[in-house]
Amino acid sequence: MATHVITGAGSGIGAAVARRLHARGDDLVLHARDAGRAKELAAAFPGARTLVGDLSEPERLSWAFSHQTLPDRVDSLLHVAGVVDLGPVGELTPKSWRHQLDVNLIAPAELTRLFLPQLRVTRGQVVFVNSGSGLGAHAGWSAYAASKHGLKALADALREEEHGNGVRVTSVYPGRTASPMQAKVHQQEGKPYDESRWIDPESVATTVLMALDLPRDAEVNDLTVRPGR
Repeated sequence: MATHVITGAGSGIGAAVARRLHARGDDLVLHARDAGRAKELAAAFPGARTLVGDLSEPERLSWAFSHQTLPDRVDSLLHVAGVVDLGPVGELTPKSWRHQLDVNLIAPAELTRLFLPQLRVTRGQVVFVNSGSGLGAHAGWSAYAASKHGLKALADALREEEHGNGVRVTSVYPGRTASPMQAKVHQQEGKPYDESRWIDPESVATTVLMALDLPRDAEVNDLTVRPGR
């Protein structure tokens, strides 16, 4: 039975992935930003363990985890959590830049560092749920896209570094996906939100599980998912 550490399991793509893995009986370790969120996740996924730490303070994650029981075994680390704050370069503040870089890039790097010993033992897998913004930037998306471009660089470097240890590294680049984050993006853009226009989180979850379940003679490096309507 595989053990998966998942960030962002409270909604959207992360919740869809967690539901699928939970339904098939895998062990889940669900990251939560605080104790209240951890209680909600534990109720939503009976039997799952939780791990509390604020991704917006990546320098404190090691300290936070040192006061909790970490899983002995980790077969996959799934980075799904993310934040977005749109705005033109001329208006974005350092606070906004730092928040997006901390949550979307530095925290995944730190979590990966902390769980790499277990992943090397299991010859496990790291999955970065990136974004179309990790491949191209548009007006108003500079800070978010910068964090996601950085996440691509992190994944590419990690893949080369850990290949000899048998650790697989996959980046998934979804287009706009129906989720609370997407609703927030539309609000920031001043546009009406119609979730039927965008990718169902379950479809992205299918691609993540495909990468996880691929036989060990191969790995998916990069997977781009776009709305089909």
